[in-house]
Amino acid sequence: MKHRIAVEKLGAHGEAMAKAVEACVHCGFCLPDCPTYRELGQEMDSPRGRIVLMKEVLEGNLELSRALPHVDRCLGCLACETTCPSGVEYGELISPFRDYAESRRSRGIFSSLKRRFLSATLTHPDRFRRLARLATLVRPLRRILPRSLRAPLDLMPGRIPARETLSSHYPAQGCERRGRIALLCGCAQQVLAPQINLATIDILTRHGIEVDIPKIQGCCGALAWHIGDGPRARIQARQNLKAFAGEIDAVITNAAGCGSGLQEYPLILAGTRELEAAQAFAARVSDISVFLDAMTLAPPPDPGKKLKIAYHDACHLAHAQGVRDAPRRLLRSIPDIELIELPDANLCCGSAGTYNLDHPEIAGQLGAKKAAIIADTGADMVASGNIGCLSQLKNHMEKINCRIPIVHTVEIMAAAYRNELS
Repeated sequence: MKHRIAVEKLGAHGEAMAKAVEACVHCGFCLPDCPTYRELGQEMDSPRGRIVLMKEVLEGNLELSRALPHVDRCLGCLACETTCPSGVEYGELISPFRDYAESRRSRGIFSSLKRRFLSATLTHPDRFRRLARLATLVRPLRRILPRSLRAPLDLMPGRIPARETLSSHYPAQGCERRGRIALLCGCAQQVLAPQINLATIDILTRHGIEVDIPKIQGCCGALAWHIGDGPRARIQARQNLKAFAGEIDAVITNAAGCGSGLQEYPLILAGTRELEAAQAFAARVSDISVFLDAMTLAPPPDPGKKLKIAYHDACHLAHAQGVRDAPRRLLRSIPDIELIELPDANLCCGSAGTYNLDHPEIAGQLGAKKAAIIADTGADMVASGNIGCLSQLKNHMEKINCRIPIVHTVEIMAAAYRNELS
């Protein structure tokens, strides 16, 4: 696809955006794995359709307002990148385009206030905890509330776990020291599932890894970046470059969306004086499953019973980071485990950051389909690597009254090494 995009007017992202546009040959291989195309059946709600729309806007042939409804409906799951035979870097187009569009679009008062509210709460654990507790009180009134408020309430658990205050440093336990890492704790995860960080610390220190928790760390910036709030994403990226500047072997994440966001710092900070630091930082970022897999750990003890575990690929782990094998190898290392592969595994569950808040109907349809697939497996539990997926799946499993536990991969591994897996 030849383009006439004035890349110089697009700043630091211009060349990458133009390259992504030009690489698309409209073959259609992306269509079967695009969640919105499958749900809506519209060409403009497919990756190649959106690429055409963005190209036309950037070339000055189409009004931005004509393209935005379709661009906004993209989950950013990047399944299209995995399946694309032409190597289109869709992620290097969609997020910069949203950043480009945000300062040029007109939002209504409600939409603007909603964005500000989400940014001011979801990325601040203390504020989000207060909001989550309020939501549990209001949840019984769900049926009489406006539809716009029902989706957020559905995503909140019936009980908010107790706050876990983490120390700044955890020494290696019980064996020779093997390394030192810094852990990104996540924002919503600290509130909704603090046990994931505890399991991460447990399994790392158990195997000789010191764990640092930088106190000045903040939101990874993924939420802001993926909704087009580039200025906020850059502020958050700069904060974490400072927070994780110590002498460590790796920056570990246990949330796929956060890990993907950290690895996008070179894109977020393109054209800035921090670019080189962002590149060095991104090279040190590792998902917990990849880090553990590379350690070649001895197998956990036999749990004493056979268990069937279904594995759900989080989009920003499988597609954005290309991590598929590591978590599967970890789970298969547990004796007597049968690992179940989900049919239609590339299909997004509908979480996608704030997508299930911004587009609850599409997200709900995707979540319901994924829950039905899981229920049919007969698995004893489901493992995944992202707090958004875990929350979305739990919500939709409850709706069909299916009680299969949905847990993080690292929770399963930590329990296995403690010989507490059941």
